[in-house]
Amino acid sequence: MIRFLILLLLGLLAWASPARAQEPDHRALVAALAEGGFSEKEAAIQAVAATGDPSLVAVLEAMGDGALYTRKSDGLVLIGEEDRRQITLIDPLTRETLETVGSREVERVRVNNRLRRALSAAIGAMTLLSPDPNVRSEAAQSVFRSADPEALETLDEALARESDDNVRARLEQARAAALLETDADLETKRAAIDVITARGDRDALSLLVALRASSEGELQEAAATGAAAIERRLKRWEIAQHITYGISLGSVLLLAAIGLAITFGVMGVINMAHGEMVMLGAYTTFVVQEAIRSYYPPLFDSSLFIAIPLAFLVTGIIGIAIERGIIRWLYGRPLETLLATWGLSLVLQQAVRSLFGPTNREVGNPSWMSGAIEIGALTITANRLWILVFSLAVFAALMLILKRTSFGLEMRAVTQNRQMAGAMGIRTGRIDAMTFGLGSGVAGLAGVALSQIDNVSPNLGQGYIIDSFMVVVFGGVGNLWGTLTGAMTLGIVNKFLEPYAGAVLAKILVLVFIILFIQKRPRGLFAQRGRAVEA
Repeated sequence: MIRFLILLLLGLLAWASPARAQEPDHRALVAALAEGGFSEKEAAIQAVAATGDPSLVAVLEAMGDGALYTRKSDGLVLIGEEDRRQITLIDPLTRETLETVGSREVERVRVNNRLRRALSAAIGAMTLLSPDPNVRSEAAQSVFRSADPEALETLDEALARESDDNVRARLEQARAAALLETDADLETKRAAIDVITARGDRDALSLLVALRASSEGELQEAAATGAAAIERRLKRWEIAQHITYGISLGSVLLLAAIGLAITFGVMGVINMAHGEMVMLGAYTTFVVQEAIRSYYPPLFDSSLFIAIPLAFLVTGIIGIAIERGIIRWLYGRPLETLLATWGLSLVLQQAVRSLFGPTNREVGNPSWMSGAIEIGALTITANRLWILVFSLAVFAALMLILKRTSFGLEMRAVTQNRQMAGAMGIRTGRIDAMTFGLGSGVAGLAGVALSQIDNVSPNLGQGYIIDSFMVVVFGGVGNLWGTLTGAMTLGIVNKFLEPYAGAVLAKILVLVFIILFIQKRPRGLFAQRGRAVEA
């Protein structure tokens, strides 16, 4: 207790003394952080917090991160940045880099969970009056989690100054959490519970659950009511999150399956190498990014805009070559086509292994695809959101090609009645080649998108080929609207099943559902129409 009072007095003197006298007092406070046991260190933390000097926040943060060291040669307490058993020592007050030493020349200042809580509360209290609203908001969050009643005075001062409505709400929530740890009257604590309940996130739920377990009577009842209200709200947000995840998965399935819907629907070819077209599109993205990293790094954020047309051209040309060299000789022989394209998929995988190696390749996210958007308790990552936009754009472009171009008209004619289309002068062989190339090119576009959320490896396409066939068959062979509906439906259903059945069993259940559905509707949700189909 005497040590605590001395350190607290030092902190108050440092706060009140002129600027020229601050550094020696601060050095004594920093030195005290490494002395004694955990109780003495906690007292030192509170003494540092009592200064209210934001320049000391970095020292407490370093202590919490395990980056505060004592130099054995002279006992100085310094911040250290560790790199391969070498530690660069930095003056905690001037931020001057002093020297780099071996790990045996310093001793880390040890902390435990109790000290981490004390550090979190102290950092929060010291940054509540920061001129930066983001810092104040983070500080309020920290105080809310620690529910430190010692921060009430600083919170009241911060609230009196605050002009930002969002930060003010955070400060009020932190004050309510701190009030629950005091001996305030029942009505005051009930009002605090109402504020915390209105916050409605998992941190608020944890606080009220702990209060419900540690209190009794009317206060316990109020905490239980608030916790139940938050649980109901979180359940609604959880449903919305599952729908979001399902739409995200559906957009990926749509990209992977839409090219297959074109080739399978028009040509009736079971293309087991379709997944490898996806994989080649992903590797095209990797090559583009490597070239940009090597020759013109400032262009990295535009790398996907370069990769998209290149991936479409590369996989489209390969698709045309496959149709002209292999598929055209196997029309009307589905088993031989399946075996031939399966063998081709193995050849393409091995070719990629020989060129790029068997390990995963890094494909980076541009800055505009990084981060996440938070809406209440709902989190949407930027890369998934952009993939959804991209998949819908690809879908819209294909619909325009099919409905507004002569090539689309000829493709639909061949789909509905190949013999009649040939008799009307349409070169069905050329349409087959161009259709196969279009489907392969779209698969390459899927590879560009998947490179942003999945590992780029020779086995990338294998994870999506079965799902693609399920989407095409469920939606209706050759029908793009059916593919869109099937992809989104299966994505959402899969994400709702995963929390209860697990990822593997969820896929099995979806497959069983599709098998049963096909027994009832063999042509899928949206069946193709035409004399050849009806026959």
